[in-house]
Amino acid sequence: MNMHESGEMYLETILRLSEKREIVRSIDVAEAMGFSKPSISRAMKNLRENGYISINPDTGSITLLESGRIVAEKIYERHQVLTKCLEALGVPYDTAQEDACRIEHVISDKTFLALKEHLRKFS
Repeated sequence: MNMHESGEMYLETILRLSEKREIVRSIDVAEAMGFSKPSISRAMKNLRENGYISINPDTGSITLLESGRIVAEKIYERHQVLTKCLEALGVPYDTAQEDACRIEHVISDKTFLALKEHLRKFS
């Protein structure tokens, strides 16, 4: 599956929710993202069929599989680093968060690594 921005966002949301609670269900993802349950159900089905998540049929709990965790952690790290970079430039936190969320999906690995290294050196 060629991962699109929406798939990355779902995986990142699952990761972030799993850091706060033991069990993450589709309804939790829907509430966190502000999407309808049917939209989330379709997305979870696609992620499951493509090997990014597993869903326990008894509890409905979602677990990131290795491939899903790799994508989620990559996007989440980008989000955090980009937010810090934008804040360092004087961008207010809320705006930095929103902009980082958009940038994290399109920035090249090479540019991201350069920003990450720059932030490490100068903060």
